[in-house]
Amino acid sequence: MTATRMSESTARYIPYRRPGAGAPNVVVIVLDDIGFAQLGCFGSAIATPSIDRLAAGGLRYNRFHVTSICSSTRAALLSGRNHHAVGMGMTMETPLGFPGYTGRIPKSAALLPRILRDAGYATMAVGKWHLCPRGEYSAAGPMDRWPLGQGFERYYGFLAAEASQWDPPLVQDNTLIDPPRSPREGYHLSEDLADRAIRMVLDQRQAAPEKPFFCYLALGAAHAPHQVPARWIEPYRGMFDQGWEAERAATFGRQVAAGLVPEGTELTARPPWVQDWALLTGDERRLFARYMEVFAGFVTHADAQIGRFLDFLATRGDLENTLVLVLSDNGASAEGSPVGTINEPHAWLGQAEGVAEALRHIDELGGHRSFSHYPWGWAWAGNTPLQLWKRYAWLGGVRTPLVVHWPGHLAGPGAVRPQFCHAIDLFATVLDVAAVPAPEIVDGVAQLPVAGTSIAATFTDPAAPSPRRTQYFEMHGSRAIYHDGWKATTDYVSPLFGERGLVSGSHDFDDDHWALFNLDEDFAEATDLSAAEPGRVLALRELWWAEAGRNQVLPLWEGPKSRTEIHPAEYPPPREASYRPGGGGVCEAQLPPMISGFTAAAEIDVPADGGPPEGVICALGDLNGGWAFYLLDGRPVSCLISLGEATRIAGADALSAGAHVVTVGYEPSLTGPARFWLELDGAVVAESGHGRPAMFPGLATAGARMLVGRDGGLPFNEDYEPPFPLTATLLRVLLRSGQPADLDNTDPRSTAERVDLAARAD
Repeated sequence: MTATRMSESTARYIPYRRPGAGAPNVVVIVLDDIGFAQLGCFGSAIATPSIDRLAAGGLRYNRFHVTSICSSTRAALLSGRNHHAVGMGMTMETPLGFPGYTGRIPKSAALLPRILRDAGYATMAVGKWHLCPRGEYSAAGPMDRWPLGQGFERYYGFLAAEASQWDPPLVQDNTLIDPPRSPREGYHLSEDLADRAIRMVLDQRQAAPEKPFFCYLALGAAHAPHQVPARWIEPYRGMFDQGWEAERAATFGRQVAAGLVPEGTELTARPPWVQDWALLTGDERRLFARYMEVFAGFVTHADAQIGRFLDFLATRGDLENTLVLVLSDNGASAEGSPVGTINEPHAWLGQAEGVAEALRHIDELGGHRSFSHYPWGWAWAGNTPLQLWKRYAWLGGVRTPLVVHWPGHLAGPGAVRPQFCHAIDLFATVLDVAAVPAPEIVDGVAQLPVAGTSIAATFTDPAAPSPRRTQYFEMHGSRAIYHDGWKATTDYVSPLFGERGLVSGSHDFDDDHWALFNLDEDFAEATDLSAAEPGRVLALRELWWAEAGRNQVLPLWEGPKSRTEIHPAEYPPPREASYRPGGGGVCEAQLPPMISGFTAAAEIDVPADGGPPEGVICALGDLNGGWAFYLLDGRPVSCLISLGEATRIAGADALSAGAHVVTVGYEPSLTGPARFWLELDGAVVAESGHGRPAMFPGLATAGARMLVGRDGGLPFNEDYEPPFPLTATLLRVLLRSGQPADLDNTDPRSTAERVDLAARAD
């Protein structure tokens, strides 16, 4: 008989999943664009005392590998599968219609936070995400590929490839928000991220101190823009005046002395496409050294924020039972071009401003008025003793620092471990130490086999075998394969990228030269043995093709030969749309396409009293690139900034009381300056030429948002200080694309051009 009263019944409780007794907390700290030799504990002259302390009490791995680019490494790390196998063969700016390149991690590869959450961990992510397509950054989502949709319970950070350190487009959980302070009030992203990580952990530990946590802290540093308060730059003044060859030689000496690089390693020579420092002019040396001083200050500042977070854990007593992993997502970046840039999009658009122009702004580097990136000679030095850099399958692109810290669980603290390992192995390692098995089914979906293998055995056994015998590499056509101590690497350089002719050989996949290296004896990939061992080269090439087929690498991206379209977003951006004041802004990728021109018509009602109306009508970007439309003393004004050129136009008369339509327009030209104009109630009241393309992907890669009725962050000029809200009544802004209707509805450029630009920007 069924009981009808609780007093006659027995309660049955729904159990909570709990990790095993003593399960550690886990902190994964992901640095961006930090090369093998750009941390103090890996031989750098850059001060990183916080990470160095972790290394002194932990382990350094000198044969740790990644995918050579941001999104792909993060996907491999969090999924435990190779990047193409989970659709992340390129960055989130360039998702394609092929399984290995969709930019959409499948449900068959549940991420580490989801697995740990289901096992009873608290999960939180802070910082750069870059694991959902650019078309999904908006408040409309879809958000199932945002951090909360992938297993994190809390999130604070930015979704895009990069962000201004002074005014980032922030997301808290699933909500677009403004930074808590303005740049003029001293805001800096790295500091904010450390504050948020501390707050999240504090709240969780005070609410449930016995519940372990997984914290994923991914700083924007040291990806461009290199931005940091001047007081962090000044200690490095003069430190890099001797140039990148001298810095590389000094770093190599420190690496060998510390046992990071084996005795007998050959320091690879300066390649011909990196300038000889001795042949540079005095002005070039002064400028290039300053770029590096800014970068060094940026890294040291980021290290200090990591130190604040670690000190917080130590003060609470939590660090003792926390596994900390510190890594970089790829080798040092050469995306600043041979001469560096005061505004990073200049370089990856192939329009770097040049030394003379940059010198005029040398005192602004690192500050509010710069978006800088150093010359590629410093990337070469930053990967000492390896060859090449980010985006390539050479070791300079795929070998980065790894520091492991876990008090009481590591043998020989301060030691260097030589095992060959990869980002996919960290997924398996975390599950191993947490005693959480990788599930076979999640939400009814059978899971892909985990490709990574735990490196936990190396924590206590310095002689433990490497977790893997074989690992393929591929990025933008650059390919390599590792097997049993040998590595074969192609000389392919995508013809889209600026480093044409970096290495000898054909730029056709079928005719590539595969260099051969015995990494057990040749740590730096310095001596090509392919001529002596053609049979081994052939076997490794065939192994690469087998791994490529197994992991969805094929078909290969061919640069301009590829004609596939960018994977469409859930909803393509409209050709025209209305916007009203309020909210967190509209992401650039969801706005009507503007690269082929646009008009923005604002319907405004000016009150009869209260003085001339003022304030921002709408704004996209800031003084480093974008456009703003506003009223100043009642007069319509607009400012457009691209590639270092600013054009400001203003009407002569203030708006009278009543209803008005104020319009700003931009129309590019292939034969002369672009047309840039203002209209009041249908009549042109100001007009000017603008000599550079106005809209370019630099805004998109930073996830810029158009704000309506106000501005935020940095202003476009000295006319106003954000937020500068509009005092008149703004009914709506009608934004229309100037793009011809018969062109693709997301971007008028070819797919090859778009993928090129986005890849340069990452």
